[in-house]
Amino acid sequence: MIIGGDKTPVIENIKKNIKNEEFNKKVEVDDPTMSDEEAERAINEFKDFRNNHKFKFFWRRRGAVAIQRIMGGVMSPSIRIDGIEKLDTIKKGAIVTSNHFNHCDSMCARKVIRKKFHKTPYIVIQETNVAMPGIIGYLMNNLNTLPLRKGPNYITKEFVPELKELTDRGEFVLIYPEEEMWYNYRKPRPCKRGSYMFAAMANVPVVPIFVEIIDSGKKDNDQFNLLKFVAHVLDPIYPDSEKTVKENSREMAEKDYAERVEAYEKAYGEKLNYKFSAKDIVGLRTKI
Repeated sequence: MIIGGDKTPVIENIKKNIKNEEFNKKVEVDDPTMSDEEAERAINEFKDFRNNHKFKFFWRRRGAVAIQRIMGGVMSPSIRIDGIEKLDTIKKGAIVTSNHFNHCDSMCARKVIRKKFHKTPYIVIQETNVAMPGIIGYLMNNLNTLPLRKGPNYITKEFVPELKELTDRGEFVLIYPEEEMWYNYRKPRPCKRGSYMFAAMANVPVVPIFVEIIDSGKKDNDQFNLLKFVAHVLDPIYPDSEKTVKENSREMAEKDYAERVEAYEKAYGEKLNYKFSAKDIVGLRTKI
């Protein structure tokens, strides 16, 4: 399902970013942008609505959950899980990481966590996502989402304490260490350190998931075929209490990326390289 229209300019941006070795840079063309003041106001309004308009939020959340269940019902049969037994060692909440390739790819991590722990993961979203229009914006504002605004004061005083409160009570929080979504791009990209810094600060493990994307061969629309997915659960990564947050964030990010590379090479039967090929955009029906 395409959300956001024609993906030709998005694919061109992916090709350009790969050439420039900018693997965490934005490629979507219609995402909202905000100044620092606008971002702060948007997040304050987001939190004010949840905290001070609980009756309205309750009903909006029920509507969002209903939509999510419908979307999950459509996607769930196409998602297979591999390696879920690796989560046997997880005894409390954790940060979940995943490759980011689609507006609906959180359904893969959601299926893993629901199957193993009977919980629905929270999702960390960029501050601009609260301003997205349409159904995606509605879901971003009314599901279990945690907006992340860059800046040390917000991160240390608001974001990490909220994340720690959630994981301490056994919840799971999905964060995309690749940061930006690259539409249907199948290769793992280098992990930014933020997710692992948060894990070290909250003293919780990281559960890496690599989603393998498979072309079903069945037409979805003029640009893409329908997809199938394999959610590969990888070895959990724990912060080392003897190391600093900075040391942990670097080492955990490197380990997560190494696990993803190994999972990619096993799933697709080829060594990872970043030379662009049309097959890297899974399900693409049109020539590029």
